[in-house]
Amino acid sequence: MKKNVKTVFCCQSCGYQAPKWLGRCPDCGQWQTFVEEAQAIGSARGAKGGISYSGAEPVPIDSIEFEKEYRLLTGIMEFDRVLGGGLVPGTLVLIGGDPGIGKSTLMLQILHGLANQGHKTLYISGEESIRQVRIRSERLSTGSHDLLVVSEIDVESIMSMIESVRPDAIVIDSIQTMFSPDLTSAPGSVSQVRESTVRLMHMAKKTGIPIFLVGHVTKDGAIAGPRLLEHMVDTVLYFEGDRNHIFRILRAVKNRFGSTNEIGVFEMNEKGLEEVANPSAIFLSERPENVPGSVVTASIEGTRPILVELQALASSTSFGNPRRTILGLDSNRVALLAAVIEKKLGMHLMDCDIFMNVAGGLKVDEPAIDMGIVAAIASSFLDRPISDATLVLGEVGLAGEVRAIGHIEIRVVEAKKMGFKRSLVPAGNLKRMSEIKGIELIGISTISEGIEALF
Repeated sequence: MKKNVKTVFCCQSCGYQAPKWLGRCPDCGQWQTFVEEAQAIGSARGAKGGISYSGAEPVPIDSIEFEKEYRLLTGIMEFDRVLGGGLVPGTLVLIGGDPGIGKSTLMLQILHGLANQGHKTLYISGEESIRQVRIRSERLSTGSHDLLVVSEIDVESIMSMIESVRPDAIVIDSIQTMFSPDLTSAPGSVSQVRESTVRLMHMAKKTGIPIFLVGHVTKDGAIAGPRLLEHMVDTVLYFEGDRNHIFRILRAVKNRFGSTNEIGVFEMNEKGLEEVANPSAIFLSERPENVPGSVVTASIEGTRPILVELQALASSTSFGNPRRTILGLDSNRVALLAAVIEKKLGMHLMDCDIFMNVAGGLKVDEPAIDMGIVAAIASSFLDRPISDATLVLGEVGLAGEVRAIGHIEIRVVEAKKMGFKRSLVPAGNLKRMSEIKGIELIGISTISEGIEALF
């Protein structure tokens, strides 16, 4: 028996294997991540591995029968939007997020929505007993006769259960608790997570049942386990937001059947996660009036324009090196724009600490909001407020020029719906824009022109 067992040291961060223990992983650079694992030779790709496609023959792609794309709607419009219009049969979806962010709550609500449509759903919990799941279901009002619950971590038992029950959708909560008896390593190890995912992927493709995998995240915010895990699944979704805030952002990082730019906005309350149909109104609902350092800009998330409030605070520093504390924005981009402000506008920011924040806990990363960042910093530095009815848009270059941006018209139309009366837009966009009644458009070529128009 010993001749068939191979001992290797495996990095628990990236899956790199070495014949001996190493203090630092040469692949991902993490320290103290190697764990000794005894793995039977050939077990991972044996008959039970579920990854052998014996008997398959290559066929011409144009000879494959293709029917109209069918998607399963979950009943939660924000979730269906992120998926690209609903669930594709046989898809494998990985959902990650910080502990307590609402992953299990969302999964239970999705299965309940499918069960209400007459679909049989299966919730497999590896971390909670069925009584604990029932208590949470009672709080969320997600009880249904077609929503089946089981507490199981053995992949072999789960495979047999799926074959016998034949549900229309499955949730595995979480993939880090699953284990295969063919491997001797502990549940949660790289080899166990990888093997369990491979078997579930094969089951999803063979039966056409969509499967959701809930994944833990590391301190860096990445899904725990090897990066191979994200390559094996069809869709990777991340839950963003602070547990101390009521808003949650569901973002698609990878999607083989839809756009990776769409986001879903949810509000957490005592009844679970509730959809936010108009995110712009929510994010601007508590905006202070006539306060320096506050400006509204428009960001595009997929096909949806969202108005966000940028807040800046420039205060004199007490130390030699000024601080740059940024939340929700690219810190390097803010530092670059601060240098442009100092050079082109003559504002001496080297003696100021700069703090910036996107209200509502949203993360925005696109060049189209550069002029909004510049306006917020200048407003705080000059201690002069920007009109509450003004929207600021534009990409800023190192020479202080304001460049044209994409999707300008839908951004301005969204601002008009929210009651804005004036918008600063790049002069390059203004030449090609059609007239939009009800809102004044001011074209600017440089940040100097923009500051003059604002103040």
